[in-house]
Amino acid sequence: MTSERILEAARALFAARGYRATSMRAIADDVGITKAALYYHFDSKEEILHRLTLPLLDELESVLARAESCESAEEVRWRAIEGYVDVHLRHRHTLTMLVKDMTLLVQAPVADRFRAAIALANDLVAGPGGGLAQRVRASQVVAGLADPVVLFRDEPAERLRDLILDGARALLGEPPAPRARGRARGRNGGRRAILTDEQAAQARTLHAEGHGAEDLATRFNVSRATIYRYLKTKDSET
Repeated sequence: MTSERILEAARALFAARGYRATSMRAIADDVGITKAALYYHFDSKEEILHRLTLPLLDELESVLARAESCESAEEVRWRAIEGYVDVHLRHRHTLTMLVKDMTLLVQAPVADRFRAAIALANDLVAGPGGGLAQRVRASQVVAGLADPVVLFRDEPAERLRDLILDGARALLGEPPAPRARGRARGRNGGRRAILTDEQAAQARTLHAEGHGAEDLATRFNVSRATIYRYLKTKDSET
């Protein structure tokens, strides 16, 4: 669809040149349409920016709300941390676009929603009744979840995710998560054949939330057959 092509072109141009330095004419030229045709789909550059940032903000608020509803403080903390990282990795180009022009992050309503999401993430990571030291450490963890996504945006998402989460565990005084070990096989080459218990549980949770096998296979760097095997194993236990 033309509107999707416009959004993709605008995202790339905003990230490369900056939002303010990119004109509607430049976006139209990049898509290969007239400026009049561009205005047929979007009334302004501000509307394009809104459409680009909305999915990131919506997903971020959603994953934090789901994390907040978990029962134990530990589950709340790690669902918030992992969800926060996953959303930023999925929208790394949008995040890069926003960081390229930092003034966008202080404009309402984008700024208001980001501030609220960060404040909630800080609270969820700190946990209930945390003292100053615990709240400071939580803010350090949350601050360190998004920056690597921008700084190392060309690195493989799964590898970067593991390293970011390991860093969060180090700040919280927890050991790194165990890595699955398995022999690579088939056309996928380097993809693992097994998941850790923690990864398998997370895959089942994400699948129940509507994530497809292809998305899960990419996320955990395994084949779809491996994902199906773990989901089937869980079904046979119930």
